[in-house]
Amino acid sequence: MKFLALLKKECLQLLRDKVLVVVLFYAFTVVVYTGGKGVSLEVRNFPTIIQDQSKSPKSRELISRFRSPYFKIMGYVESEKEIERWFQEGKAYMVIVIPPDFERKIGEGRAKIQVIIDGTISLTATMAISYVAKITNEYTVECLPYLNLKEKPFVEDRVRILFNPNNLSSWFMSLLELFNMITMISILITSAALIREKEYGTIEQLLVTPVKSWEIFLAKIIPTLVVISSLSLFSLFLMVKGVFKVPIRGNVMLFFLVTALYVFTVASVGITIATLVQTLSQAMMVIMVILVPMLMISGAWSPPEAMHPLIKYLSLLSPMRYYLNFGYGVLLKGNGIEYVWKDILGIAVLGFSLFVLSALRFKKSFGK
Repeated sequence: MKFLALLKKECLQLLRDKVLVVVLFYAFTVVVYTGGKGVSLEVRNFPTIIQDQSKSPKSRELISRFRSPYFKIMGYVESEKEIERWFQEGKAYMVIVIPPDFERKIGEGRAKIQVIIDGTISLTATMAISYVAKITNEYTVECLPYLNLKEKPFVEDRVRILFNPNNLSSWFMSLLELFNMITMISILITSAALIREKEYGTIEQLLVTPVKSWEIFLAKIIPTLVVISSLSLFSLFLMVKGVFKVPIRGNVMLFFLVTALYVFTVASVGITIATLVQTLSQAMMVIMVILVPMLMISGAWSPPEAMHPLIKYLSLLSPMRYYLNFGYGVLLKGNGIEYVWKDILGIAVLGFSLFVLSALRFKKSFGK
């Protein structure tokens, strides 16, 4: 009964905070929408200039392949100084240089072009180069019947893309933003709830109540768990599936249950942070220091296989790595528990460990 009274108090405190309620709906709707729409990993209208030294039908045919929506021809240049000026002024990110003997060498099967690209934004530059390679390869195949070669090599590639056949970055980005919001808001709410007790001086009242420290933690975590898990389902169907048309292939109930477990895990991180700081502004700084590395080593932007061995092993301490593997596996791939049980186990082990750590920190700080 004492625990239920404490739990009721935390629920009422959460629901009465109108600003927090607005922030929660904003995070799981507007932020997810802007994440899916505002950030694209695809190349669109890539600013390109052309130096066509050949000025032949073959060169013009090749240039015509670099068209919207992927590339945007900004202009034609005649010298290297013009190329440098376009790049320095940031008006173009790529230049295609076609040599004077391009048409003649096509007939001999030895034609080459030069592509110079601004690598400041390396991810976009890499994507653009892959698009150029595909366009030139297709053009080469079309020219094969006209080449004066004794043997005409031909490679037919049939690419099959699973789970996201159209390579829509909005599918990936909307889900990633949803997972980010679940993580960040869960940490923030629980840490803010305990820090508020410190700032208002009500933490002493909790300390004298006949409840244990783990009961105080659970009373603060459970409302967050229920609210965030429910909002995650709301956002999943309204924004991810409704707006971005992402197919939900897996078991939604499994996703909900493991999301609740994950919220419990990261909420324990929030409680631990709250035992280390005195004010909410300090907590926000600590949360950012923790969240950014957690996201970077989670596998969202780079697969673990591409990480430094030390970072790869450190990522095993991040609950977000397990949750992202689980989330994409269930929602996009339709995986069942037989494929994601290791991720669930990782979240559970980290959740229990962090909960114990936060309880010990609280006991050390307040003697409860």
